[in-house]
Amino acid sequence: MKKIAFLILVFPLLMSCKNEKTKEVSWTYLFNGKNLSNWDTYIGPLYSEKKGDFDGARVGLNNDPRNVFSVVELDGENVMKISGTEFGGISTKEEFQNYHLSLQFKWGKNKYAPKNTSKRDSGLLYHATGEHGVDWFFWMKSQEFQIQEGDCGDYWGLASEVDVRAIMNSDSTYIYNKTGELLHFGTNGVNRNVKKYPDAENPTGDWNTLELYSFGTTSVHVVNGVVTMILENSRQLIDGKNLPLSKGKFQLQSEGAEIYYKDIKLKPITEIPSDLLF
Repeated sequence: MKKIAFLILVFPLLMSCKNEKTKEVSWTYLFNGKNLSNWDTYIGPLYSEKKGDFDGARVGLNNDPRNVFSVVELDGENVMKISGTEFGGISTKEEFQNYHLSLQFKWGKNKYAPKNTSKRDSGLLYHATGEHGVDWFFWMKSQEFQIQEGDCGDYWGLASEVDVRAIMNSDSTYIYNKTGELLHFGTNGVNRNVKKYPDAENPTGDWNTLELYSFGTTSVHVVNGVVTMILENSRQLIDGKNLPLSKGKFQLQSEGAEIYYKDIKLKPITEIPSDLLF
């Protein structure tokens, strides 16, 4: 009888511990679907078609008279719209570390000078730190998960450094290869850019799902469920010293193309899933 009573008391506690361990961590939505209250906007100098270059003073922080960044209804739901008419970015007010980020994007129709004849271009900047407009007058120091037609999943270093396994193409560009040599990329590396592999992007006009896993100084770019790159040893050169770069804000670029974002959400992780790394 005592044994039965003991089991009756202990079993609920064991089940409670099991449920606590297996309980799914919930998503935090960074875009609330109503407004941009959790975000800061930044616009750099405007493009002058007459001069063929960016000219004049920077428009600046949280000054967006032409509504480059807005919330609109598309396909029956509220989404974030970036018009692309002016170059800059929209960034989270908070910094994040050790996370799984997920978002969806879809290209609009319009393109603007000086990229009106180029591929549609934007970008997810992560580990963004410091002042706005440090990189080419428009963006924060960061690592870039490239969002560009045909190039989604690429890496660009924006005043930051990282190591990626890659091989050199015949045109002296580099492409990710999981068995390649671990090379230094970024501002002071062999190149600022690494091409993704494989290509998992949906056709222009369709929604794409991007996922970014970051833990410590390692990150993984995932496009529509496919790993396109693993990046190691994220860092920044500050006062002549390479310092680990493992946290920061997110910034979405406005870079001459109309683009829509939705379902921007994040949850904490304690490790990067092993099936993504091997």
